[in-house]
Amino acid sequence: MMKIAMSPAASALLRILTARAGVERNRILLIDAHSREWQSLTFACERHHLQLRVTGCDSGEVTTRIGVIGEARRALDGATELDIEALTITSD
Repeated sequence: MMKIAMSPAASALLRILTARAGVERNRILLIDAHSREWQSLTFACERHHLQLRVTGCDSGEVTTRIGVIGEARRALDGATELDIEALTITSD
């Protein structure tokens, strides 16, 4: 299995999302992750795009606990796949 390289902020975001889901960590699979630096006049940030796959017959319910806005995709095996976009702000 190939490990996806993630920034510390993206890793923290993934930990928070999986904790919020309220299921065993091994039910939430990271398919892909991309982060890039983003800045405004007042903030230093990172924009993140995570692709997740939640397994199990209750996967649709689990994704509502994560706070997903938009369409999640239901797979034939009952899993749910979703894309998450987030912005993390660096505090100095």
